[in-house]
Amino acid sequence: MASDSKKTVLVTGCSSGIGLKIAVQLAQDPQERYYVIATMRDLRKSGKLELEAGDSLNKTLVIRQLDVTHEDSVKKCLDGLPGQRVDILVNNAGVGQIGPIESFPMEDMRKVFETNFFGVVRLVKEVLPGMKKRGSGHIVVISSVMGLQGVIFNDIYAASKFAIEGFCESLAVQLLKFNIFVSLIEPGPVNTEFEMKLMEEVSRSDFPGADAQTIRYFKDIYLPAAHEIFATLGQTPDAVAKATVKVIGMDQPAFRHQTNVLYTPLTALKYADNNGNLSVRTFYNLLFNYGSVFHLSLGFLRCITCNCFRRRVMPV
Repeated sequence: MASDSKKTVLVTGCSSGIGLKIAVQLAQDPQERYYVIATMRDLRKSGKLELEAGDSLNKTLVIRQLDVTHEDSVKKCLDGLPGQRVDILVNNAGVGQIGPIESFPMEDMRKVFETNFFGVVRLVKEVLPGMKKRGSGHIVVISSVMGLQGVIFNDIYAASKFAIEGFCESLAVQLLKFNIFVSLIEPGPVNTEFEMKLMEEVSRSDFPGADAQTIRYFKDIYLPAAHEIFATLGQTPDAVAKATVKVIGMDQPAFRHQTNVLYTPLTALKYADNNGNLSVRTFYNLLFNYGSVFHLSLGFLRCITCNCFRRRVMPV
């Protein structure tokens, strides 16, 4: 049960992946600082969370239904909390979309924004009055490096993350006046079941509406490159959750935190010149003109980050 000594944390999208790991790590906090409301859209998918929560289930972690795309679901979940209190809100629920933009109906694009952007806004609106009244709070959003830099064939997903970054950056200034912190967690590629399933599905799609040349670029150039990037730079959900929990535990939480230091140089390209050509043309050339350099770069990263190499260079 929640108590005055514990902070109530509501986490969305906890049926798997990053959300599940964040909820479990917070619930199993050695200092017992948190009481976790782990939410998901479909409670039939709670089995994995229940298993990983172990002894913390129904003690420092409870599972509740919440669909971030429906206002009634959000209100019902929050109304059922002790005192309707949320000290820390972790917005993790999200959906992806990969492929040529011509092949997606407008309704499918709206669904991405409904979850990734408006789902966050909907929850923030509900918890802010209580946080402002108490003069404390922390809003955490699992964003993406694609909220900083667009990536080919991820147009709508990147747009939804750019939108939430702008929303949070604007909100953060106002909320400091109420002693409420906003934190954007920005992972690079993460090897989750959701991500792997999405990649498998798009590899089999015919992408109606897109021209043959664009489909060939997507399947023959982008998909192999994406698989290689995930294999080389991909983090585990555990690693992203650990970074998130660290930010949550800060007295003065960081506004932005990129979880993958190997990906940081890629996002830095965008800010290295003021006309934007450096990052756009660099990524274009790596994909379409200098594929061998791209593969060599990833091979070098694999070499310097593998465990066997670290064991050789570490002092005894």
